[in-house]
Amino acid sequence: MRILISNDDGVYAPGIAALHEALADFAECAVVAPSEDQSGVSSALTLDRPLYPERLASGWLSINGTPADCVHLGLNGLLDEPPELVVSGINLGANLGDDVLYSGTVAAAMEGRFLQRPAFAFSLLSKKTTHLPTAAHFARLLVGGQERLNLPPRTVLNINIPDLPLEQIRGIRITRLGQRRRASAPQPHVNPRGKQGFWLAVAGEAEDGGEGTDFHAVGQGFVSVTPLQIGHRELPVAELSAWLLELAP
Repeated sequence: MRILISNDDGVYAPGIAALHEALADFAECAVVAPSEDQSGVSSALTLDRPLYPERLASGWLSINGTPADCVHLGLNGLLDEPPELVVSGINLGANLGDDVLYSGTVAAAMEGRFLQRPAFAFSLLSKKTTHLPTAAHFARLLVGGQERLNLPPRTVLNINIPDLPLEQIRGIRITRLGQRRRASAPQPHVNPRGKQGFWLAVAGEAEDGGEGTDFHAVGQGFVSVTPLQIGHRELPVAELSAWLLELAP
C-alpha cells in the first residue's frame, strides 16, 4: 500500500507528523504538503506561477502551493510510484458542517477522489496538540481497515475527533454534515500606515446540529465519520456502518 499524506497546516505542522507516525508501519507513506499554512484555501489550484517541490531532510516534499496543488502533483508524476490512497491531516481544528466548503484539509482529500479507494480527511477539535495521540489512534484504525471497505468511487470520509483522551471517546458514529449559522460581521482593522481593512470573523455556531449530524456526534464524545461524495446522490451509510462494526474491538 502506498499512501500520499498531505494537509493544510503546512509541512512542519505537528498534526502531519503524528499522522505519518501513525501510518508508517502500515504502508509506504509519501508526504507532500504546503510549505506554509494554507488553512481556508479550499480546493484552489495555483495557475498563475510555477510550483517548486523542495526535498526536506526528512525526505518529505514541501510545495509552495495549496493542499490541492500538493495532491494534484503527487497523483500526476511527482512521486516515483503513484499512491493508492490519499490521507489528509491531522488538522488542528474542527472541519464540521459548512467548514468542508473552505477547508484545505478536506480539499486535499477531495483531490484524491480519482483513486479507487476512499480518501480520508482527519481533524482534531482543538488548536492544541494535547490529544493528537487520540486522533492518530483513530487515523491508524480507520485507514488500516479501509481494505475491507467497498464504497462508490469518489468517496471522501471527513473525520472529526473530539479533543479528549482516548479512554473518554465513546465510539464512532456515521454522520451527515450539520450546518452553521452565518458568521459574525468582519472586524474593521487599520494598519500602522492608515490603510483600512477587515479581519474575517470566526465561523458561526451550529444551526443544524441535531442528532445524526457531525456536530452532535462530537459533542457527545463520538468520533464523527461523514461520507462526502461528488456525483452520487446516495450516501453509503449502511456500508460504512457494517464496516465500523467489523473494526470495533
